[in-house]
Amino acid sequence: MDLSIVIVNYKSRDKLLNCLKSIAGMTSPDIAYEVIVVDNASGDDLSGLMEVYPELQLIESPNNLGMGGGNNLGITAAQAPYVFILNPDTVIQGEVISVLFNYLKAHPTVGLVGPKLLYPDGSLQLSCSRFPSFFMPLLRRTFLGEYFKTARDRFTMTDFDHNSIKPVDWLMGSSLMFRKEIALADGSQFLPRFDERYFMYFEDIDLARQFWTNGFQVVYNPEAVIIHDHQRQSAKYPWYIAVIVDRSAWWHIQSWLNYFAKWGLRSHKNK
Repeated sequence: MDLSIVIVNYKSRDKLLNCLKSIAGMTSPDIAYEVIVVDNASGDDLSGLMEVYPELQLIESPNNLGMGGGNNLGITAAQAPYVFILNPDTVIQGEVISVLFNYLKAHPTVGLVGPKLLYPDGSLQLSCSRFPSFFMPLLRRTFLGEYFKTARDRFTMTDFDHNSIKPVDWLMGSSLMFRKEIALADGSQFLPRFDERYFMYFEDIDLARQFWTNGFQVVYNPEAVIIHDHQRQSAKYPWYIAVIVDRSAWWHIQSWLNYFAKWGLRSHKNK
């Protein structure tokens, strides 16, 4: 077994089916893989999955553990030395997994790698970013961003063409590949896991920071391309309404505070 593909489902059954179909149709003949679906107490009826994909492993969590906790369940169950985290709203094509897997194996100083992401209409999705300053979520969610466009655009790396392989601060957590266990130079083990203090949001930023802190690069590799039907749930209402009525916005705020409580207010610089 070379690779464990972990997918966390929460009320995304139809998209999950499309994702699984795309995995079954991919071309990665030299990679032995398993697929682990973690259902985060979604209430979706996934019983029919095993009939279509008999080798699929379905883990039904009795509670909604959030994105980080759900993925950690899958990582713990993974049998392979490499893990590929996928969101259920992704569709992979061709040799995507081979490209990422072979790149990671060939570059031992790289700990985490992710692909270029496209929206379903083929337009670019900004999936790699610089680490945020404390006020960056405010600039992205409120009218203040219009007055600080340079800082906001630097965060989302709009100055980068997104067509070349590049070390980046962090990658969107919808598709991430890494080793399940990494031996460090001092003889200790680094076990990449999502920090479960983030129920949703910032867990991907935190994971990337763990890699950088342990001396491993995070790399954006556009030679692999994935379709991601991404919906920004925390931004579906204007900010002044979201903070009152939108639970996703509250999760975002809580994770924002948790992140800076853990890592401090200074924005880490890698480059």
